[in-house]
Amino acid sequence: MIIEVKKLKKTYEGRVPTHALKEVSFGVKEGEFVALMGRSGSGKSTLLHQLGLLDAPTSGEIIIDGTNVIDFTEKQKTEFRLKKLGYVFQAYALLPELSALESVYLPLMLTGVSKAEYIKTATEMLEKVGLGERIHHLPKEMSGGEQQRVAIARALVNKPAILFADEPTANLDSESSETILKLFKKLNKDIGQTIIMVTHEPDDKKHVNRVIWLKDGVIRPEGT
Repeated sequence: MIIEVKKLKKTYEGRVPTHALKEVSFGVKEGEFVALMGRSGSGKSTLLHQLGLLDAPTSGEIIIDGTNVIDFTEKQKTEFRLKKLGYVFQAYALLPELSALESVYLPLMLTGVSKAEYIKTATEMLEKVGLGERIHHLPKEMSGGEQQRVAIARALVNKPAILFADEPTANLDSESSETILKLFKKLNKDIGQTIIMVTHEPDDKKHVNRVIWLKDGVIRPEGT
């Protein structure tokens, strides 16, 4: 298993505590394309944020690639995210003044590789997502679907063990959404990329290997 989750709990304190996750346990194998699905408020994004080290659970265990990440310091989490994890969100989060190439090679620069290497690697990744002819375009010169593909290339440029995608097609039209999902499926098939994606679209099931259904912070069988 590339991810093992054991009795994961997340409670948001307040006058009335909110139990977002209630002892969730499951595993994800290397090379799987998994969707986290469920109604709004079911705990999908909360779970993704725990797995991606973007938030800390109340209790439980998260083992990623053989490492228990629960007790990491903030510095350790930052280093682990940079080296092992990639992220794609609803918002493309591209800086308006950076070209596609500059946006993609930025994470590589942080690892200290040479300029020649990070330009070469970023160019190859943009070609892989079908943007080889758009590498010098700014975000304002690209469609929403193209911007999301830049964000995907940026997420993959460090060759992460796991790609996390939180509603990656929520801001896209149907055609662009299908393009992004087919790209995920191709990356999963061609390079064995492990992908965990939050989605609320039932049709997205056809693109993934497996669905984990959540309801009220608990994993449930489909339809219950």
